[in-house]
This record gives sequence, C-alpha cells and structure tokens, in this order.
Amino acid sequence: MPKPSIGDQELALLHYLAEHENATVGEVAADFGEARGLARSTVLTMMERLRAKSYLKRRHLNGVYRYSITTGPNEALSNAVGQFVEKTLSGSLSPFVAWMSQKGEVSDSELAELEALVTQLQSRRKES
Repeated sequence: MPKPSIGDQELALLHYLAEHENATVGEVAADFGEARGLARSTVLTMMERLRAKSYLKRRHLNGVYRYSITTGPNEALSNAVGQFVEKTLSGSLSPFVAWMSQKGEVSDSELAELEALVTQLQSRRKES
C-alpha cells in the first residue's frame, strides 16, 4: 500500500532531514523552521505528521527524540506523482504530457531525461 501523500512544505522538510540526519525538533526549528518563519510547534507538528505517515522515525537518545528519514525525498515525490496521476488524471499520463508540450519550457537536460525514460519504457515493452 502506498504511503500517504505529502505537501510541499513536508517535502521540503524531508529534503532538509535527508541532509541533517538524526536531528531534534529544536535543531530543525532553529534552522529549517526559522528560515521559513515557522514556529517550533509547527515544525513539531509537521515532523509528527511525517512520522505518522511513515516518512520519519524517531528514537529517544540522551533525553531527546532524534528524527531520521525512512523514505528519501525522491521516493516521497514519486509517491506524490503517482497518486496525482491516479487520482487527478484517472491514471492517464496524456493530459500531463499535453501540458508539458504546451508549456514549452523544457530544458535540454529535462528533454534528454524524458527521452531516456521513453527509451527505457520501450525497452521494457520489448521484454514483455
């Protein structure tokens, strides 16, 4: 069963915690939270929500809880995209691809990445 989706702020927090493993709420609030104007209580709530969704784990060490990620930000983003495609686009990628082609702001590196993904998909089809 896929993990629950997360919001932009929660994803940003996961990115932060991926770089700052085993951080306390106080440490995260002082750095991540303060830079975004978030109160310590808001940071705690976000971290506990991510823990409830199984994106974070915590352990009690020397009188404080230290949090670390159980799922990397890329996996969380992949889950969010998958849920968006399933729920919002009814499982069809065509509306998303049409939007991308109309947007017209795809960088050379993004285009190369998309081409590599298409090649990978074609390769999988041939193997099936």
